[in-house]
Amino acid sequence: MDPETTDLPTPCTSSAAVVDRLRQSLSSCSQLIQTGVDFRKSEQSLSDLVLFLNSISDSVVREPENQDLENASFQILTEIRLFITSSSVDQQAVIDALSFELPKTAARFACVSPRCMEVAQSIVDCFTDKCSPRDMLSILCEAIGSPRDAFTVPSYFAPLLSGFPKVFVSIRKRQFEQVKAAVPVILNALKAIVLDSDDEDADLGDIFHKANCIADSMKAVCLELEGKDNEKLCALLGLFVLQITALASMGIEYRLAHSSPLVLKLSHFLQCCGLSYLGLIMGTDVEKLLGFAVGDGGDDLVGCFSDIWLGASILVIWGYKSNEVALAAGADLVALKDELQSSRIKRWHAVGMLKHVLLCLYLPLELKKDAINFLLSIMHAKLSQMPNDENEDYSTYMPTLCSALQAIQVVIMYATDVILRKNAFAAFKELLADCPTSLRFDILRALIKDGDSSSMIAVLLDCVREEVRLESTKSPPASKVSKAESEGSQGTIFWSSSALELVELVLRPPGGGPPSLPEHSDAVLSALNLYRFILIKESTGKSNNTGVLSRDSLVKAHSEWLLPLRTLVTRMMAEAQCGCDELALCGLNPVEVVLYRCIELVEELT
Repeated sequence: MDPETTDLPTPCTSSAAVVDRLRQSLSSCSQLIQTGVDFRKSEQSLSDLVLFLNSISDSVVREPENQDLENASFQILTEIRLFITSSSVDQQAVIDALSFELPKTAARFACVSPRCMEVAQSIVDCFTDKCSPRDMLSILCEAIGSPRDAFTVPSYFAPLLSGFPKVFVSIRKRQFEQVKAAVPVILNALKAIVLDSDDEDADLGDIFHKANCIADSMKAVCLELEGKDNEKLCALLGLFVLQITALASMGIEYRLAHSSPLVLKLSHFLQCCGLSYLGLIMGTDVEKLLGFAVGDGGDDLVGCFSDIWLGASILVIWGYKSNEVALAAGADLVALKDELQSSRIKRWHAVGMLKHVLLCLYLPLELKKDAINFLLSIMHAKLSQMPNDENEDYSTYMPTLCSALQAIQVVIMYATDVILRKNAFAAFKELLADCPTSLRFDILRALIKDGDSSSMIAVLLDCVREEVRLESTKSPPASKVSKAESEGSQGTIFWSSSALELVELVLRPPGGGPPSLPEHSDAVLSALNLYRFILIKESTGKSNNTGVLSRDSLVKAHSEWLLPLRTLVTRMMAEAQCGCDELALCGLNPVEVVLYRCIELVEELT
């Protein structure tokens, strides 16, 4: 141990002894700093003071129920506040030196009790009043960016966050650059608080109140700036608001109940940032904000805005839930829904944004319900008002639609609420129906090919079968179609050889070999039913639109799909019977029945 620190005081539960030691240490630090004779000695004295105070705060963390330590903590904070506000401490050098350590030290004691937090916050306020705002900005950022594990709780961050508004409005040069440097640190700390906090942590409300105060101060600085700096800071404020909205909405019902007033306050910022519900739900306003605030080469800054797309969607959902929130944002929900219903492209952009809500693991179920309901409300397209959409290259929207449908699939498969699952499935079908036929087929093929849930693939194949049925009923009777036209007609998409491609994806997977059973029993059963439906439909209608009745197609299905599958099913059934695996038998029995019926049909038609 350094000889200078061998007489370091140890924590003591006697409040009087602790305060007396603190008073001596503060006086010693002050004298050494004011004389300025021995810089190394003054630094060591300050270091010893911090170690002494931290040892006590560590003791409090280890013994949170110790009332003596709570009393000592409160008196320590009171003594520090008394010292830095004392008229005898008139040397700015002393305050500046203490400001590098004591705000963070005071924040550690804020975790002890509400009254300690109150005094700790007043200490931070004292330093922000007395010290350079640019120095305090760095000090606060360092303090909230590197807490010890034992102090990663809301009560530690609260007094430090309270210092940022005053610092922001006090900076007079390069305001945008200074605020831009601090925002990532603030947001990263807030996200860590949200994800690490208990679901019923009451201190979260105070944390987000302080975040709102920071947004207020950013707006105040915006009003002082002109030109490009004003545009960039307004954009940065908009991004900050979107991220805070997302963070405030994460969690279970406690946060849902308490985030409504905050979202109402945050919604007031939208108009000053040039944001609209339409721009938010389409994502165009988010891209605009990023372009202004971040520009090129801003990867570090973009990282702290990881949830802004989610926040943009949530703001609109909150407006959909609450007329008061929509009014605060200056939005007209009726006009918004009318706009989305009237434009297929805008509607698809909105659906692409809503996937962020559906996929977020931390959002309460209620918000996901509202997201699905909002999606359903905009899917009733006004076809007479969308002539301009007809010339669009719809294939460019396939990734957006596929990812949105996959997000809805997650809700269908894993939501615990029955009504939510039912509405999600309705939304899934509505979105599929909103796609042109060729795009709908490509999407279904992609979802089947990339799907990893047998049950969901079965649902998709059932959708395909319904499409085949609808298209087959629209085809002209076989008596009115020549044999050449009947063979592989290209007038439809599902009622063609394309349907057999989807059957093959399941019965003969791209990786080769028969499908895996019994885990893929649902998908295999649905594929067999689709194949059997096509066989019966074509043979009874004396048509061959799908090409399923051609000899080559029948031979291929028999030798490459059905017989290998029969061998597998027979073996799996025998193993299940020997092992008395009732669950496997329940899955394999229907597959066996439909499989043998398909084999019989193929052999009859060959």
